[in-house]
Amino acid sequence: MTSFSEQPQGFRRGSLSSSSSSPRTLFNNLMNGVIFVCGILALLPLGLVLSYLLIKGFGSLSLELFYELPPAPLDTGGGFGNAIIGTLIMVGIGALISVPIGVAAAVYLTEFSKGQTARSIRFATNVLSGVPSIIAGVVTYGILVATKITGYSAISGGVALSILMLPIIVRTTDEALQLVSNDLRQAAMGIGATNYQTVLLVVLPAALPSIITGATLSVARAAGETAPLIFTALFSPFWLTKLTDEPVASLAVLVFNFATSFDNNQQSVAWAASLVLVLMVLIASIIARFTTRSKS
Repeated sequence: MTSFSEQPQGFRRGSLSSSSSSPRTLFNNLMNGVIFVCGILALLPLGLVLSYLLIKGFGSLSLELFYELPPAPLDTGGGFGNAIIGTLIMVGIGALISVPIGVAAAVYLTEFSKGQTARSIRFATNVLSGVPSIIAGVVTYGILVATKITGYSAISGGVALSILMLPIIVRTTDEALQLVSNDLRQAAMGIGATNYQTVLLVVLPAALPSIITGATLSVARAAGETAPLIFTALFSPFWLTKLTDEPVASLAVLVFNFATSFDNNQQSVAWAASLVLVLMVLIASIIARFTTRSKS
């Protein structure tokens, strides 16, 4: 009887493990290296954009930029305080319109609609997400601006941005609700909850982190849009006094106008505004990340 300590002739300890010089191991290490390099290359454009923006933007930042009005050509100083307020107001209006509608539409798709109807709505949402942003501006211009309903205003700009935000919110919320386990739904109905109570008190809270993430992504896209605001909000060198029939400044349009200016001071303001716009999006993403982490 052969003991367990005895090894058959020709058996080498560790022979079942792949050798470091075997073709399989070499190929595995090669592919790991290729994947790592591709990951670095994917981050390289972001690093270049941020580094160049930090170099140019930080050199132009000052406290006066946040509460002064945009400078005229050949003036010195100035800022973009009105553009910050205008951007926040229009993005806020867009979020107030798109978030409730988008979440409600996603709830209908996931919880109350089946078959061809749900597929048609999802297809329409995907098509809307691919529509160029300038088209949203042209459509809003034709409906609200050209007809003098709101004119060039913060309301018109917010409506244009809501069109761009809506498909992102619908898609992310729809996917988040589909990931909620059916066991939670069945457990809620098992204790007597109605379908609406199950959705409001069980399903939506469980999907809330992903919904917040989707809303943040939509806000990040809307904050940097320029073409829709050119058609709906124009630009103003003055402080905002009303939401209708008055052009309003925004950071994106200010950067568009000043970056191509011949005046060095306006170019400096444009670089600082670009940095502030990126930081606003970054702060919103960080807040959403901490919120979803705490909910998780």
